[in-house]
Amino acid sequence: MALTVKNSRNVLAQMKSNMGLLSMINQSPCNSSVNHYHTTPLMGPVAKDFRIPGANSLSPFTLFTACRFESIKAGKQLDSIYTCDTNQVLDFPGGKVAFTPKMRFISESSEERVPCYRVLDDNGQPITGNSFVQVSEEVAKKMYTDMVTLQTMDTIFYEAQRQGRISFYVTSFGEEAINVASAAALTADDLVFPQYREPGVLLWRGFSLQEFANQCFGNKADYGKGRQMPIHYGSNKLNYVTVASTVATQLPHAVGTAYSLKMDGKDACAVTYFGDGGTSEGDFHAALNFAAVMEAPVIFICRNNGWAISTPISDQFRSDGVVVRGQAYGVRSIRVDGNDALAMYSAVHAARKMAIGEQRPILIEALSYRVGHHSTSDDSTKYRSVDEIKWWRTAQDPINKLRKWIEFNGWWNDEDESELKSNVRKQMLHAIQNAEKVEKPPVADLFTDVYDVPPSNLREQENRLRESIQRHPQDYPQDVPV
Repeated sequence: MALTVKNSRNVLAQMKSNMGLLSMINQSPCNSSVNHYHTTPLMGPVAKDFRIPGANSLSPFTLFTACRFESIKAGKQLDSIYTCDTNQVLDFPGGKVAFTPKMRFISESSEERVPCYRVLDDNGQPITGNSFVQVSEEVAKKMYTDMVTLQTMDTIFYEAQRQGRISFYVTSFGEEAINVASAAALTADDLVFPQYREPGVLLWRGFSLQEFANQCFGNKADYGKGRQMPIHYGSNKLNYVTVASTVATQLPHAVGTAYSLKMDGKDACAVTYFGDGGTSEGDFHAALNFAAVMEAPVIFICRNNGWAISTPISDQFRSDGVVVRGQAYGVRSIRVDGNDALAMYSAVHAARKMAIGEQRPILIEALSYRVGHHSTSDDSTKYRSVDEIKWWRTAQDPINKLRKWIEFNGWWNDEDESELKSNVRKQMLHAIQNAEKVEKPPVADLFTDVYDVPPSNLREQENRLRESIQRHPQDYPQDVPV
């Protein structure tokens, strides 16, 4: 992987030594559909700081790089920061370790932060000298229409919650590219273990607006039979494992599934999504270590959007974000601009090829920003400034950036835009109206689908619930069949 931030051999050597991710010089071409990539120094508007909240929300977070893989194969560190006596080696389990007469602790952080791969600049134009996995007109337009559809769906469902028509909702504002572009780079056979901001993956795979509405309204057509909170989608047909509210528990599940795919010799991988807050859970660390040791074909996609509800990333970790944690566990990693659909598509496309072809886990840290509130139960202006939110909404909007690119290619115009938004809004409102009319699942469905033969304590709970409904009917929904 070629990573060029400054035209300086010293900087390159330091980055190779600190990161140890991929070889940075003279990689041989690989036999794959991924283009060969070139280095180019960052100049002009491309060199702008990518800002994300931390101890200071306006401090530089990292620099974008316009560079890509020269090969999808990892290289070795060419330089060492240690002076070692190669004649004295300890043959330790796991690999030989050279001795050194100098006492030197590994630095807690490197001088250079890991750069962030991007394809499009802030004006939606390809960065000069860059190359990426080519996207056809059909795929590009579907990516864009799905991103617009996701934004429209979020807006209308959010309004429906505020009207009291559904109980809860979570939006994906500002993270549409991570959703849709990553899904576009996968295949239908890849199993997805989402968190709760990945409805765009389902949308790409063919989940209809009516199916989304049925789940949020918890009616009889909901695949979860109304037993989950809104936005906890799932689809066996689309290989999308049902969302769980618990944070990061899906990560070990994804690794186990990936290992199973490996044992069965399947041409597929597992993909799991999580936020920066999820990396503070033990499940994250266990999953990465498990995946690395077992060489499981799993892609970890972290949405580092700066905030775990109201907790900024500066209060979560002191390391250089999430990407550096991959190396510590022996997981190949990359940092990507999550607001750049083409960068996300290219990175996930390459990650999938490596995960399956080389039977290894891959970690992708997608830098983005949660423009919306954490959920309908949150007011994010209580812990971050309105100006900060506005800047991200306008200057780094992933939908606008992709639109500029497809317009530049002659694939989109204002008439297409107007027609798309009008049609999606009509379809969404129609889906909600239909979902509201469908009967709710019966009370009995609360107690099914776990045991083949319900145990006595579960039958007792059902009887007590029915007795309570009879005694206090005013405390229970009137539209739920008893």
